[in-house]
Amino acid sequence: MTPEEPKKGFLRALGPGLITGASDDDPSGIATYSQAGAQFGFGMLWLMPFAYPLMAGIQETCADIGRVTGRGIAGNLRRYYPRWLMLTMVFMLATANVLNLGADIGAMGDAVTMLVGGPRIVWSTLLAAGSLLLQVFVPYHKYVAYLKWTTLSLFSYVATVFAVHTDWSSALRQTVVPNLHLTSSSITLIVAVLGTTISPYLFFWQASEEVEELHLSKPEKSLKSHLEQAPFQLKRIMRDTYTGMAFANTVAYFIMMAVATTLHARGISDIQSSSQAAQALRPIAGDFAFLLFTVGILGTGLLAIPVLAGSAAYAVGEALHWPCSLERQAKHAKGFYSVLSLAILIGLALNFFQVNPIKALFWTAVINGVASGPIMIMVMLMATSRRVMGELTIARRPRVLGWLATFVMLVAAVTMLVFWGK
Repeated sequence: MTPEEPKKGFLRALGPGLITGASDDDPSGIATYSQAGAQFGFGMLWLMPFAYPLMAGIQETCADIGRVTGRGIAGNLRRYYPRWLMLTMVFMLATANVLNLGADIGAMGDAVTMLVGGPRIVWSTLLAAGSLLLQVFVPYHKYVAYLKWTTLSLFSYVATVFAVHTDWSSALRQTVVPNLHLTSSSITLIVAVLGTTISPYLFFWQASEEVEELHLSKPEKSLKSHLEQAPFQLKRIMRDTYTGMAFANTVAYFIMMAVATTLHARGISDIQSSSQAAQALRPIAGDFAFLLFTVGILGTGLLAIPVLAGSAAYAVGEALHWPCSLERQAKHAKGFYSVLSLAILIGLALNFFQVNPIKALFWTAVINGVASGPIMIMVMLMATSRRVMGELTIARRPRVLGWLATFVMLVAAVTMLVFWGK
């Protein structure tokens, strides 16, 4: 523990957990939550309090792995598990991330077009290029400060609910007592909501950012070799993670509520993208609600692009044992930055090839939901292994929550496939 750490205020101490949680509400997530609110009204609000302890538990576990071992998820897979298994996990993550990037970049372009006009593809290109340049040329310790400020854009969704008339008693009642019939469409949407809430890219990102934070704290080493630092750091990780996930969960809840209050209440149920939800809000809730919703899409996209591209770069780079760090200059981590750049460029290119951004946003969440289960199994096996974690295998609480989250994701995905087969 360094002498400065106990003096940090609560907000200053927040880092990887806050950014990870905020990036969870990316345009793909906004589209999924909007669709849940449009199709089922308040009927899926219960999912957010249900998912909160699960998402917090698995993210805390991932952060612990990074801080304890000094390696990210892929780095530990490479070190302790068969190569084919590592490559399979990394391929699943990279594929989902590139699709997610494409959808998010397109949604951001749509958002700017709605605000100021102009060609969507031009804005998408400029936003993707700007984000890439920031990641390549701004060191991590400076860039992370920008990401923290970007999280403030998410408050626009909370404000949207208060800008329209909301039936709070009905919303709270259905939050506690779900009113939802299980059908193929509702199961698929549940998997999509869980998939955008408990996403593989978040696992890899938070673990790797704990490693970045470790490298920035010069006196510190991995907790595995410096046990005296463990009580403070593990407590910090828990506080950071639960705060970040509560933030993400609350925002998602308010997005569902805003769309349910406005669009579902007027019979508009076919909303499958964040920009479509914003456009539909305008004639019903007014220009102010439209503006808040649209600005939120842009802000969350700016936050999500570096997280999506960065987590793919960390995963591939660690798998191939390359130097991996957003703190390094590009010339000292050429492979890492090449993957990061390629992920963004391929995501941008998808917007030139007639890929339907509306479907891409939703099905990316479904893909994440299916991919999460197998990756979570490996995360939990690592976190409970003395060979990987030494004396600092995860405690009972994150262990129970992590395995429960894994079970829920697997059951949801299997149930969806069974319903599709009928």
